[in-house]
Amino acid sequence: MTEKKGLKDAYSLKTPEDSINLYKTWASTYDDDFAKQNDYRSPIEIAKYYAKYSNDTDNPILDVGAGTGLIGECLNQSASEIDAIDISPEMLEIARAKNCYSKIIEADLTKRLLINDNHYGAIVSAGTFTHGHVGPNVLDELLRVTRSGGLFVFTIHYKLFKKAGFDKKFIEIKKNITKPIFYEVDVYGNNPDKDHGSDHVIITVFRKK
Repeated sequence: MTEKKGLKDAYSLKTPEDSINLYKTWASTYDDDFAKQNDYRSPIEIAKYYAKYSNDTDNPILDVGAGTGLIGECLNQSASEIDAIDISPEMLEIARAKNCYSKIIEADLTKRLLINDNHYGAIVSAGTFTHGHVGPNVLDELLRVTRSGGLFVFTIHYKLFKKAGFDKKFIEIKKNITKPIFYEVDVYGNNPDKDHGSDHVIITVFRKK
């Protein structure tokens, strides 16, 4: 019998290969084992702040680190075109089955993406800028594939904002973006894990100039 996966596994990731290996075995039960079990709030919060700041030109949307499509489910009624990108083919197959996305893209976000310059009107992401996933340098590539005026709404784990250098990255790219707006929100709701249940993320909102 396969051992049930949980928050401890998600927080133990170190490399893209770790992500591939974990989500290969976790994809089919991820929504129940992680999202529902812990009342995972980040996708809902991203959809809320996207709705707050978006306009009709913020399409198509790229859901970065889309996983099983939790953001896609939340945005499905308000967005006309959403593409999903993730490193895990197994997670993307779950997302595909939800019929939320126009396109499914399997890719390593730490490498150059096979996406044209200035293509997307918005970038959304939940749970990708966290322990063992991707760091702030990915923002350079995401800015490349987003057109001028494009909206960014994504979470950064609060413990990594300074530790991983996101604060310095925003200074580095400040000429290319509007002044970021930050909101700190709870990651988990009614059924928190004892070690990580009080975790927060910083929802970050800005536009590419």
